[in-house]
Amino acid sequence: MKYSEYSAVIIGSGAAGLYAALKISQQINLPEGLLIVSKSNLGESNSRYAQGGIVAVMHQNPNDKVSLHVKDTLNAGAGLSDEKVVEYISQASDEVLNDLIKLGVNFDKDKNSNLMFTLEAAHSVRRILHSGGDATGKGITDALSKAVLSDNNITVLENAMAVEILISAEKECKGVIIYNELTQEHEVVYTSALILATGGVGQVYKYTTNPEGATGDGIALAYEAGAKIRDMEFIQFHPTALALSPNSKNRFLISEAVRGEGAKLVNTDGEEFMSRYSDKRELAPRDVVTRAIYNEMKKEHSSNVFLNATVINHNKLMSRFPTISNKCLANGVDISKDPIPVAPAAHYTMGGIMADVSGKTSIKGLYAIGEVASTGLHGANRLASNSLLECVVCAYELADYLSFANLEVPQKIDAGIKKMIDVYSHSISGKSYDIDSLKHQLKDVMWNNVGIIRNEESLLKAKDLISELKNEFKRMRKCLSIKEYEYRNMLTVASLIIDSAIQRKESRGAHARSDFKTTSEISVHSVLEKEVEKDLIKC
Repeated sequence: MKYSEYSAVIIGSGAAGLYAALKISQQINLPEGLLIVSKSNLGESNSRYAQGGIVAVMHQNPNDKVSLHVKDTLNAGAGLSDEKVVEYISQASDEVLNDLIKLGVNFDKDKNSNLMFTLEAAHSVRRILHSGGDATGKGITDALSKAVLSDNNITVLENAMAVEILISAEKECKGVIIYNELTQEHEVVYTSALILATGGVGQVYKYTTNPEGATGDGIALAYEAGAKIRDMEFIQFHPTALALSPNSKNRFLISEAVRGEGAKLVNTDGEEFMSRYSDKRELAPRDVVTRAIYNEMKKEHSSNVFLNATVINHNKLMSRFPTISNKCLANGVDISKDPIPVAPAAHYTMGGIMADVSGKTSIKGLYAIGEVASTGLHGANRLASNSLLECVVCAYELADYLSFANLEVPQKIDAGIKKMIDVYSHSISGKSYDIDSLKHQLKDVMWNNVGIIRNEESLLKAKDLISELKNEFKRMRKCLSIKEYEYRNMLTVASLIIDSAIQRKESRGAHARSDFKTTSEISVHSVLEKEVEKDLIKC
């Protein structure tokens, strides 16, 4: 087995991981360098597919201020957002966004070279920056990837996956075990700063806007290591994903910004229906719009509704949404003439690893930033385009925190860690698994029972079905491929979502239960902890 040492290790290469790597490299002496581990290609992540944009409360926008953004975020979060966290991240946006611009991110500007701010649902003013019209995530990750690849302090390992966190008897993180898909070998990496930036969990659902790699790896690893996890019941279903047929699983996102520019939702009869659900109509919070569409589909026994963007000026529509236009046109839909078939799809997890704004978790030496973390910003329902802002602000704060930390590679490795490593030194045998089929079964369970609307009966049914899948899959430690490790992690994350959803006996934000009414009282976070043995070994 191969061994290596790095001053810091980042798992994941979306906006959070890339920006953290750059800021850490800029601010900190890294005697052993910094390693980025990417499960596929550098920059392949949920961040890359973000269309609408990034929240920017900036001095260049005289119509906006921090207090307005805080109010909008708290309203969307349905009583579970941490106001201090919201205010901190909002205040930091001006400095961090200007830093991104210095790093080469080209946000769209008007003919006078002024930044263009757009509107999205539940925002009270135009405060969203975008790049390439509707390719903001790509614009950010491309610029950050280019900067990372030119930084001599940073080593990039692609097609590799973190599979277990090394935790000492004192419950401190000492490193991580990596599986390299190309060599089919495991590698031990020692570090005093392990940063999880692995993104979301959308692939546990049948329909999702997330890329194939969004299998909840970081949350599963942190949970198994003993870190505190919270609010996993809050899965945001984006209301408008391209729904060409019930068989299209990974659904292309139709940005909320399309509704922000004036597009209208209509049912199969061509009737605008959002006025029946909210006085904000198409610009209501995502959870409200999602349930409205769900109700319309159920009433009409249809697999989708439609988004009518033909009401938007043609030139503006084409220049503002070129990615969406081209994708739809490739599938026979001309958005300037035809209504777009849309339906909800799993999109974002508000919960995750408990962390503060600098990424610190409940385990010393283990950090979490981006969608994998639960900082208290999003509460029960994420406000549109707050996610990319959280990624970069928390990465910025993490680098600042680590600049005062000791990043010497751990020297003392206890017997428990050595025993843990030994598990990966031995070959394993046993039956082969049809992982694609097993993933399909898991996704169906989650979509049918833990989806947009849940209840006690469906959640308990899902719990039993996931337990059966766990019993069938015998490789909950060492596996034979990235696909097997992903499925292992999906089983863990699915259980966390179900257990949290059972625990929350109310409807709040994105967690809608047909057996409980919506409550307006301030609620408490749901926290899950794994009981682990002192040496963390379960061979």
